[in-house]
Amino acid sequence: DMTETVTIRNGIDVDQLLATIDAVDNDPAVGTFTFRASSRWQSGTYNVGEIGRFIHAGQEDESRDEAFRLDGDEPPVLLGRNKGPNAVELLLQALGFCYAVGFVANAAARGIELTAMEYELEGDLDVRPFLGLAGPRAGFTEVRAKGWVSSPNATKEQLVELCQYVQDTSPVRDSLANPVPVTTTLDVR
Repeated sequence: DMTETVTIRNGIDVDQLLATIDAVDNDPAVGTFTFRASSRWQSGTYNVGEIGRFIHAGQEDESRDEAFRLDGDEPPVLLGRNKGPNAVELLLQALGFCYAVGFVANAAARGIELTAMEYELEGDLDVRPFLGLAGPRAGFTEVRAKGWVSSPNATKEQLVELCQYVQDTSPVRDSLANPVPVTTTLDVR
């Protein structure tokens, strides 16, 4: 009777993670994704977004039975009704999610057990350019991320090095810190 031991660390199947890394290493196309999101205006500053299927290695992924729905709005001071976070708050949240996933998965691969992992993010933004007034850049002028981590089996030095590795390999941080070509088209119906 052969029983297979599955290594789960920090809620991550380490064997599956290593197999994924190996698969992408053997065939770089396996590492290619096209993610999608849509937004439909409702009223005022309120929009409903959907994130559904994505493309992986040239094929439509069918693992999601239905799309995730997100409500986006602005606070009253920006003419909204607080029906959801605004777009730049979602951008900060995306960075927090990305850092956490990167930290937890890479810790698991390195044999580091975590008992807690948390990020708080804040970004400074001046809305003058958005309102058509002279001011600094339209986007964040600075983003600050602060993390907290607890581990029963890693040194402070290992965790600090891992934090830097996560920053260096984060797709969201890379997209924020480096120019990304953005193409926008408009169909008038």
